[in-house]
Amino acid sequence: MNNSSAQTRRRLLVVLLCFMTIAVDGYDLIVYGATVPRLLVEPGWGLDANGVGMIGSWTLAGLMVGLVGAGPLADRIGRRRLIMLGVLWFSVGALFCALAHSPFAFGVARFATGVGLGGVVPSSVALCVEYAPSNRRQLYNALTLTGYSFGGVLCALLAIALLESHGWRVLYAAGTLYVLILPAMYFLLPESVNYLVDRDRMDEARALASRYAVDFDQVLQEQQHGHESHPATPRVSGLRLMMSAEWRGALLLFALMAFCVQLVVYGLNVWLPLLMRKAGYPLGSALQFLLVMQFGAVSGNLFGAWLADRLGSKKVLIPFFLVCGLSLLVLSQKPAYPWLVLGVFGAGLGSIGSTTLSYGYIAAWFPASCRASAIGIAQGLGRIGSILGPMVGSWVIAAKLGPQWNFYAFAVPAVFAAVVVAQIQEAAPSPMSYADV
Repeated sequence: MNNSSAQTRRRLLVVLLCFMTIAVDGYDLIVYGATVPRLLVEPGWGLDANGVGMIGSWTLAGLMVGLVGAGPLADRIGRRRLIMLGVLWFSVGALFCALAHSPFAFGVARFATGVGLGGVVPSSVALCVEYAPSNRRQLYNALTLTGYSFGGVLCALLAIALLESHGWRVLYAAGTLYVLILPAMYFLLPESVNYLVDRDRMDEARALASRYAVDFDQVLQEQQHGHESHPATPRVSGLRLMMSAEWRGALLLFALMAFCVQLVVYGLNVWLPLLMRKAGYPLGSALQFLLVMQFGAVSGNLFGAWLADRLGSKKVLIPFFLVCGLSLLVLSQKPAYPWLVLGVFGAGLGSIGSTTLSYGYIAAWFPASCRASAIGIAQGLGRIGSILGPMVGSWVIAAKLGPQWNFYAFAVPAVFAAVVVAQIQEAAPSPMSYADV
């Protein structure tokens, strides 16, 4: 086996390990929506729609806390450590969810699980992009974030097979098995070359760059951007660079984009099974719609990334968001079954599929020195939308406006996201201005 082939395999191994960590987040996204019908009838709990929405929001509040803190922390302590810590934290949290005997205990466990998950995504995306070939960054990012849909599909299949016969606790208990990937991570997952250079661990960085065919000169150039205008100025990176005048406007637009996407994704995934049951579909059929949505998401991930590497993320995200809005309008009209399936597929493609592209868009737009911080802050602020998403669904149901209004409520932010992306400039500010913070 020649050296080039070995380097490619090592890069793909990084993608695989990051894929497996992202699957944790996908599993956690679907497990709550899949178990909502059972939680509503859990003996002694007395949950109603408002209680379900509140617990869903606690989970997402934990995710927001984890994301906002984990991005800058990853730029400080390294991507690898934070990924492993996040997986361990999720596994423990899933165990406490399975053992919970009251809505309050369950909600606290869900919040704690969300905090752990917040450390997984920014570090995984940043690490994957840094080890990807420069002309395939969106593709590698999409392959990694397809783990999000893989985890969702796995959870949906387990729910179809086990929920009726074994109850909701077994689905959370299954989440504890993710701890088994930690040994593979410990021995096989490399640290970020950019991080090592930033910490002046040059020998380690150079060795990793050679082993994984990373352009070491380009890494050095990226790290020097923070002070090349004023060599005497200490290198500016991480949160401080990202909050400079040149960058914070774009950061707010990215956060607003993420807010809209997360509102749609989490609102639909929590309430879709219940909405379909209210429309007259049995539990098994309603869970199958979650599965169709995940297949739409996978298609959006891979096809969208292929297009983004050729056309640019902006030109792909705008039509994807519009497809999502149109699909939700189709679902609101109670169409014939083939159109119903197509609408659910399109909603998955334009919502979860767009989430994947948005992570890659942020990672490619910001420099390596603040990449994890940018992903964490933008997506962390965007998670406010994920907190509101389940609550929006509960408000509409409580208002008895009819199930179609749930789809209207989520179609509007999907279209608005397309408008926001249109305002983001094509290229990042010149590196020569990085030091002017």
